[in-house]
Amino acid sequence: MKKLWLALGIVISLSSCDFSKYKLVKDYDFETRFEKTDGTETGTYAEVIEFYKKLAEAYPSISLQEFGETDSGLPLHLAIYNPSGEFDLEKLRKSHSVMLINNGIHPGESDGIDATMMMFRDMAGDSIASPKNTVIATIPIYNVGGTLNRNSGSRTNQNGPKEYGFRGNARNYDLNRDFIKSDTKNAQTFYEIFHYLDPDVFIDNHVSNGADYQYTLTHLFTQHDKLGGNLGDYVQKKMMPALEDSLKAKDWDITPYVNVFNEVPENGFSQFMDSPRYSTGYTSLWNTLGMMVETHMLKPYEKRVWGTYELMRSMIKITDAESSVIKDLRNQARRKYLTDRKYNLRFEIDKENPSKREFKGFEAENIASEVTGQERLKYDRDKTFTKEIEYFDNFKVTEEIEIPRAYIIPQGWWTVVDRLKMNDIKMETLDRDTIINVEVYKIEDYETSETAYEGHYPHKNTKVSTSSEDVRFQKGDYMITTFQDGARYLIETLEPSAVDSFFNWNFFDTVLQQKEGFSPYVFEDIAKDMLDKDPELKEEFENKKSSDAEFRNNWYTQLDWIHKRSSNYEDAHLRYPVFRLPR
Repeated sequence: MKKLWLALGIVISLSSCDFSKYKLVKDYDFETRFEKTDGTETGTYAEVIEFYKKLAEAYPSISLQEFGETDSGLPLHLAIYNPSGEFDLEKLRKSHSVMLINNGIHPGESDGIDATMMMFRDMAGDSIASPKNTVIATIPIYNVGGTLNRNSGSRTNQNGPKEYGFRGNARNYDLNRDFIKSDTKNAQTFYEIFHYLDPDVFIDNHVSNGADYQYTLTHLFTQHDKLGGNLGDYVQKKMMPALEDSLKAKDWDITPYVNVFNEVPENGFSQFMDSPRYSTGYTSLWNTLGMMVETHMLKPYEKRVWGTYELMRSMIKITDAESSVIKDLRNQARRKYLTDRKYNLRFEIDKENPSKREFKGFEAENIASEVTGQERLKYDRDKTFTKEIEYFDNFKVTEEIEIPRAYIIPQGWWTVVDRLKMNDIKMETLDRDTIINVEVYKIEDYETSETAYEGHYPHKNTKVSTSSEDVRFQKGDYMITTFQDGARYLIETLEPSAVDSFFNWNFFDTVLQQKEGFSPYVFEDIAKDMLDKDPELKEEFENKKSSDAEFRNNWYTQLDWIHKRSSNYEDAHLRYPVFRLPR
């Protein structure tokens, strides 16, 4: 009788519960638009986000969060998969690797969007193997504004899908040129996600432009010499070959990104140098192992998506097996930049030291264009070949600097300081006005783009001279030590000659303009007095006049030359306003 009453009590208790919020997986439709259309279409922004929301509702192994804002006014989403259902990253990082997959940075290149949706679903549903030592995170769509700007014609060279998003974001920025300068809210929110995750491995999914060849898949690992040390060696000698072997075993051939434009790849090509404006160039500053996936634009969309799917699965398997090794190498790299005295700042292709690779391509020839009447390149896909080619994947250092003990940035340069803070850079403010002996850079030369590029007219080939000076700083100015995890980020942004420095991205252009000048009729008498009182200056002036005809024939240039050597000439002109404390 007691058992009967116990059973009846359980039934009554259960009948009073509301089970409507506990939906069964079978109640959901997890078939993507890609699958429903036989591999010809990609999901809209609303469909993709709704898909992940439903996954997170149905599976405890998936979490979905919103972060910040994008230029479109909408947030970024972050989906995380962990089969254990644990999402405390501080706890997980001690025993697990973290992989971040970025999709839709160029929304017309939508392969990764569809492939990642299916992979998350399949891992959560146990239809494919799940990693044991790795947490998988994805930004389902990074360029939200571009994805909402849906069209069917802007990818001129691409074979599907039928409709897709546009390359520019809501403000027409190419987001894969914005990681270091962060003009967009997208990039600033990416910082938040990236530092929240601190990923060990990063994948950014793309579709290529360029040559024609047999491969559906190409990879673009961050350049190993630039990454440097044991971490760079690991990418080049272990991770990349492991990926190639894994895909070959699945009948998915892959080759490095074919870095040519309107030329044939069998003549040889170089590895793409991913400077910090690009996603993998930025992530490498934090010792994250990065790669871009570049599927081939002319291959059918269905094949490209499934190739991306298999590539990501292979990378997950490699990361999972090598989890402890990768984490140890990253820790070594962090320590390296805390102790090294030198930093390799700039590189060029080592043309004397190419690698040899087997390459599968199509024969091509130059024929007369029926449009222009000039020569045009024409591939013949009926004529395949496999050849050994030269691949220039080794780079040599062209500029090395001494790593300072710290940088000092006056508080007035808040646009730079704000970006450092977004990247969790540790800094202290001076507690009183003070004079400090520092290394000072003077901008001696630079070239400026004549055309607009991503909202800027950036500089390049910047050259500086160095002097030691006593500089007065104010209370509240920032002292930023290089003895921190962000050391590489600091060097690449604050050293003016670095390729993607804040100087080269125009953040300090106001120092390039002289603010105070002179009236020639007034300065004539001052100039004569200076020359009369300083024989060495007069000799230098006369020598320049005799050796430089252009200088000799321009009276204003002569006066300006003298003015720049007078006490009236302003210190701020061409003086780089970030100062170095030597070790």
